[in-house]
Amino acid sequence: MKIQKSSIILPHAPAIPFDRKIHTYTRFGTSYEAWEYTDWIDESMSWKDTLYIGDWSPLEKMQVSGPEALQFFSSIAVNGFTKFDVGQAKHIVLCNRSGKIMGEGVLMRLADDDYLFTSGPGVAWAHYQFKKGGFRAEAELISNRRFIIQLQGPNSLFVMEKATGESLRDIGFMRFRETHIGNHTLLALRQGMAGEVGYELHGPIKDAPAIFSTLLEIGRDFGIRRLGGRTKMVNHVEACFPTPSVDFVPALFGDDEREFTETYFSPNARSIYRKTDGSFEYEDISTLYRTPVELGWKKNVKFDHDFIGREALEPEVHEPRRTMVTLVWNAEDVADVYGSLFRKNTIPFQYMELPRNILGCVFADTVTKDGAHIGVSTSRCYSYYFREMLSLCVIDVTLATPGTDVQVIWGRPSGPQKTIRAKVAAAPYKKDNRRADVTQMTL
Repeated sequence: MKIQKSSIILPHAPAIPFDRKIHTYTRFGTSYEAWEYTDWIDESMSWKDTLYIGDWSPLEKMQVSGPEALQFFSSIAVNGFTKFDVGQAKHIVLCNRSGKIMGEGVLMRLADDDYLFTSGPGVAWAHYQFKKGGFRAEAELISNRRFIIQLQGPNSLFVMEKATGESLRDIGFMRFRETHIGNHTLLALRQGMAGEVGYELHGPIKDAPAIFSTLLEIGRDFGIRRLGGRTKMVNHVEACFPTPSVDFVPALFGDDEREFTETYFSPNARSIYRKTDGSFEYEDISTLYRTPVELGWKKNVKFDHDFIGREALEPEVHEPRRTMVTLVWNAEDVADVYGSLFRKNTIPFQYMELPRNILGCVFADTVTKDGAHIGVSTSRCYSYYFREMLSLCVIDVTLATPGTDVQVIWGRPSGPQKTIRAKVAAAPYKKDNRRADVTQMTL
């Protein structure tokens, strides 16, 4: 019998070598990545003990060049740019006129008048504002032409130095420079999306498979792991990196943004950003919009320049009402949720996927104190490193003191719900090692 071949081909992430042993995939942007390579526990420990290699190439990218390129970014970002050197990168935050976040990402200064911005929805918003602004510069969308490969963990420095054949200890945190792996030229940015020493590599997409393979082969002697989609966002909880469409909804859906969203997003794409689940109930999607202050980025906001959203943010920066914390969930209450799966003749509580829910949806749960609503929990995540269930939470500032007892309502409103005890903790929860002094690091 002749077997007819399917015309549907899985759009595998183009920057990394295809692994035929992988059978399960998850979506990242418009492409798909492996669900896990070894197992999610093993991979989640990699950035604490050794290192991982992962692919972030599906992120959107925009290059802006010209004499008013920096003026453009200053007009749309809450960040200040009085000090921004060539070879430096900044985490920038973009808001609408109401001070709600449209997107965020990393801006790299390639040369005096040349900038690279990587983000999710932030690139679309930036491009839209650029076309409206009349700046003496040129903007080009280059998403499919550039790769982003990350090496994160204490051994990432040693793998990078062996691969490049040179010392990289001159690269400070959020700084980058050119280096080479084989015959390939790339930019090595020192950052730390896992809360550890780490590097993000940028270069032409055609060079990515060879660079990735070289790093993977060299990394075997240093305990490298390939990072799958199942565990990649665990570090966003442990190290507190709130993420659009995961911890908050980008402010895409108001009347003021209608022209923007209808121009840059198809109805299907817009619906992805609106997906929510969990116990938190709301009448309007804007309830899940967030400001930089609420996500713990108050220090990023500088009032030394005019930018979109400045007027709305000034009073909030001076008198914050809500902020970001970590919640540590009570182990006995969490165990009871899993125990309900084995109780016959009852409807079990909503299942807690391990280590966390898949991407593409804001899983938002109500947080209470003495029966009153005081916050919203997102990114519920099991950390094998801490052996605890954690989540991020935007909470009233009066209750943000570590050790404060709160309750998380687990379960959809349409089904059985479990009140889970939790304690407020610092965010980030894991010690921040991104700025570690690498000059004297040894194996």
